[in-house]
Amino acid sequence: MIPRIYIVDDEAPARARLSTLLSDIVAECPHYLVGEAGHAQAALEGIRATAPDLVLLDVQMPGMSGLQLAEQLLNNTGAAEPPLIIFVTAYDDYALSAFDVQAFDYLVKPVRATRLAQAIARASRVRQHAQAASATGPVSATGLPRQHFAVQERGRMSLVPMAEVLYLKAELKYVTLRTKTKEYLIEDSLVSIEEELALHFVRVHRNALVARNAISGVERVMQAADSDGDGDKPQEIWQVILRDIDHRLPISRRQLAEIKALVR
Repeated sequence: MIPRIYIVDDEAPARARLSTLLSDIVAECPHYLVGEAGHAQAALEGIRATAPDLVLLDVQMPGMSGLQLAEQLLNNTGAAEPPLIIFVTAYDDYALSAFDVQAFDYLVKPVRATRLAQAIARASRVRQHAQAASATGPVSATGLPRQHFAVQERGRMSLVPMAEVLYLKAELKYVTLRTKTKEYLIEDSLVSIEEELALHFVRVHRNALVARNAISGVERVMQAADSDGDGDKPQEIWQVILRDIDHRLPISRRQLAEIKALVR
């Protein structure tokens, strides 16, 4: 699909710069520029009138901020599907807030043409996939799942791209998120993650979800019986083999057939 794009920035030179960048990449990244606005109220009216697929949105604007505008677009556009939001801003400290309103991407000025083209191309593919999926079932408000997990580390928040997550495991009150190199604690429940991201993660055990593309195989091992086992007899269990790390996760009997099917 060829996306319809709308620009929102309170500074005219910034809007002109984005328009020029869009003209520079139109051959490699086809699109339609359907309008622009210098403040949020005009943007709301213009976006309702033009129904863009994608909005390039500044964060800091007089009156209603870009974050507030994004929240309104997400919750009340008057259209069947709200536009995807790519924030384009001079400030890098609003990224977490941007993803709270389900922003698709976050670009820091000065924006390079290649980076803008990549963001638009990805958004176009996601939009096309969402439109196709809507014919077979419901989709989320933006037509796409989250792209990051917000994690706490040494008193500060940061974002972990979902593509880096290998598994999530429930432990006491928290969920451990594991990447190739690190572990983080998050407050999301496994149930809510599974409901939202079932296409990305599969349950291997009652306390663990694994990224489908992180599964490289399964193996059968003998494990010593614990206090709840059948006497002193060792137990046969299956484990999931993960790419990039040596750690194994047990597979419950209920999930074994599904996990085996993924690696055939």
